[in-house]
Amino acid sequence: MPNETHGNAVWYHGSPLELTFIREGSTITRDRDLARIFSHKPSIVCTLDDGRIKHSGTAPGFLYVIDEPIGPDDVYPHPRTTMEPGAEWLTTRNLRLRLLCTTEPVAGELLSEEEIAELRRMAAAREPK
Repeated sequence: MPNETHGNAVWYHGSPLELTFIREGSTITRDRDLARIFSHKPSIVCTLDDGRIKHSGTAPGFLYVIDEPIGPDDVYPHPRTTMEPGAEWLTTRNLRLRLLCTTEPVAGELLSEEEIAELRRMAAAREPK
């Protein structure tokens, strides 16, 4: 695992819940915007060709920073992510959180009903018959 993913890196967690810690197996990221988006509890998250992230989450939420050091044994890459490699990590232990701010969905990031329907059609077409 590359060293740049640990050390002094800042790690984030987004949730629609008020929390003081996350449990082993929780998702964390070094991408603050991605964590903020996950705080809205989206069922669909996609990255556009221009790098922007759109999603289906409409819930207000909370953005947290991991409030303790993260070492190489504390995280591993999410095995079933749909994001870019290295964007999502799973924790191997419980971790303390510190609240950064509350969040509200950003209108320009929300997928339209038509976009959601198209993404679902594309996903269904990829499923084995």
